[in-house]
Amino acid sequence: MGFTPNVLAQSMHSRRTGTVGLITDDLEGRFSLPILMGAEDAFGAHRTSVFLCDGRGDPIRESHHLKALIGRDVDGLIVVGARPDARASLSHQVPVPVVYAYAPSQNPNDLSVVTDNVQAGKLVGDHLVALGIRHIVHIAGDATYSAAQERHRGVVEALRAHDLSLASPTMFGSWTETWGRAATRSLLEGSADVDAIIAGSDRIARGVLEAAQQRGLRIPEDIAVASFDNWEPLVSGAQPPLTSVDFGFKLIGRRAAQLLSQALDGPPPAHLVETVGPRLVIRESSAGA
Repeated sequence: MGFTPNVLAQSMHSRRTGTVGLITDDLEGRFSLPILMGAEDAFGAHRTSVFLCDGRGDPIRESHHLKALIGRDVDGLIVVGARPDARASLSHQVPVPVVYAYAPSQNPNDLSVVTDNVQAGKLVGDHLVALGIRHIVHIAGDATYSAAQERHRGVVEALRAHDLSLASPTMFGSWTETWGRAATRSLLEGSADVDAIIAGSDRIARGVLEAAQQRGLRIPEDIAVASFDNWEPLVSGAQPPLTSVDFGFKLIGRRAAQLLSQALDGPPPAHLVETVGPRLVIRESSAGA
């Protein structure tokens, strides 16, 4: 009959507004956008809308967004970090449930959904060894990031399980194509025997590919390349397309939304930190090695 329920009246009755805030520091949307889509997928059946706010890594801006969202009577919050290092808890500042996605809370009593970077490193290492590759090097990202250290650790553990080690010490740098190019050029000009490069991220890997191909090397026949993040604009547009670890950011968003819904309906779940396992997406940069 064309009747539309009055949302305000419903919220007064249920004490719910049907809105959730998502605060992020991920300026590029590399993590926050798929997490947002996953959360919206989970909330869709319950007619919950998500307000996205970008804190830009600024505590003052984040505090402003926090106050604005609480002022709008959101039912809960999802906080997304730009890096997987533990961050300061906001839970004590707000009267609503909070779930932390990608970057866990420093408070062990908070709900967090995180990735497994050590397992990601193992997946890449095992894949390359299974191809018969033995001379593997790792061009990593910023050493101050837990992601860089844990991916390195996973690679080393995978090789050690096969009685292998890296062909040269891991090279830590920045998360940029420029670093990937410079590190690869330095590596190839040295004496190390290399038949595979594990890049710390897809952006680094793009630089690795460019530098290797400029030297006339074929990918993957001469050097196989694999990386992390499975960021679609970079992996599919690479030549050849990149083998990369997918951390399941949409699933992280979905689980964060589900945990938040559980927290709204009753006691919090028994497991306060939940890990979403990664998967390796194999493409041409290593498939023909």
